[in-house]
Amino acid sequence: MSFNLDQFRLDGKVAVVTGAGGRGNSIGRAYALGLANAGASVVVADLNEAGAQTVAEEIVAGGGKAIGVQVDVANEASTLAMAAAAIKAFGGVDVLVNNAALMVDISYDNFETVSMDAWHKAFAVNLEGALLCSRAVVPSMRGRGGGRIVNQTSGGAFPASGLYGITKLALVGLTTSLAKQFGKDGITCNAIAPGNVKSDAGKLLVPDDSPFIQYLSMTCAMRPRGEPDELVGTLLLLCSEAGAWITGQTIHVDGGWVLRP
Repeated sequence: MSFNLDQFRLDGKVAVVTGAGGRGNSIGRAYALGLANAGASVVVADLNEAGAQTVAEEIVAGGGKAIGVQVDVANEASTLAMAAAAIKAFGGVDVLVNNAALMVDISYDNFETVSMDAWHKAFAVNLEGALLCSRAVVPSMRGRGGGRIVNQTSGGAFPASGLYGITKLALVGLTTSLAKQFGKDGITCNAIAPGNVKSDAGKLLVPDDSPFIQYLSMTCAMRPRGEPDELVGTLLLLCSEAGAWITGQTIHVDGGWVLRP
């Protein structure tokens, strides 16, 4: 069969996006809207239930199908309830986007002073959350003949220089491990590593006048900041039939900040 653009479509598929109802103009919201525009029914999942409902209503108002669900990705029972809600509403799960993470609210203390409570919380959300959500939906994916898992890592993991970066580098390891384990089930697992994104959270953490932005301006091959929507094309590749032979990979979408072979 020759390639055609319909292979990027997700009609009839069900996608779960965690962390999609948070701060205003977010990557999670862009992902949810992009998947809906490609034809998927979307489960907008977030710890902020009101935010999740708002994004789901935005999708429905635009002619798509969506529900909002509250989830604590660090709580196994909560992730299982999220999967059950997706199955009840739409019949199953085909796509999981593990986008929920601590970034603004993570500890940026140095390693001599960071509390172990903050350390464990960061790993519970940023790493274990992706594992729990994946375990919750894989049985449905397997029963439907396959699926797609996309983990949100970060350019800040290459190299990791703080707690946030360490959790995101660990997520790359989980990505390759899940890809290896679930490949024979027709389930791919890949990661997207965004650069500095002009989401509300990104601008709160790194303002436009930050010295870090000046550094990126000198080191990036292209412009140092991107919009949340600029990540959606890569997401659709990894979630659709067009990317069916891609697994275990981390794709950098960052204007040439991190350059890797």
